[in-house]
Amino acid sequence: MRKIINSTFVTLDGVINHMDHWHFDFIDADSDALTLEQITAADAMLMGRHTYDVYAGAWPGRDSEYAGRINAIKKYVASTTLTDPKWDNTEVLTGDLTDEVRRLKSTDGGPILMHGFGPVAKTLLAEGLLDELHLWYHPSLVGVGTADDRLHTEGLIAHLRYAGVRPLASGVVVLSYEAGAR
Repeated sequence: MRKIINSTFVTLDGVINHMDHWHFDFIDADSDALTLEQITAADAMLMGRHTYDVYAGAWPGRDSEYAGRINAIKKYVASTTLTDPKWDNTEVLTGDLTDEVRRLKSTDGGPILMHGFGPVAKTLLAEGLLDELHLWYHPSLVGVGTADDRLHTEGLIAHLRYAGVRPLASGVVVLSYEAGAR
């Protein structure tokens, strides 16, 4: 059974969006190495429509080892409205999200990487379909956004098992947890 691994950037006050306010000051060789390590270990990526739109607009024109890997990797997009994805190697999951993800998990292959913690990731966590969660805590309090822009969601309850911690030179601390067990 394939694992789904979520890797999400977050501030100390729980903000996962509005990265222009806080994330880019913390990119360095350490974070670049870890992101490359994560995508190299994955056989595919799973994303929601918003993440797909942002990534498809940014990565195809870039030239780096990471860009080469993210552009080449198999990509699955959960969307009820995307019909003709332009980014290479992209398949749209149009059916019921949990059924589609159960099908993906049962196929041959390695881990499936997710970036971001929007509605798709929250649904998978609630349904016990997310296997690992890597939270990249940035040493910032930004105080922006609405409830939809935060890691914490009312009604989402999940018990996670500590799997490790990785401090980065920038001050970012990556906390890793095993999920999926009820």
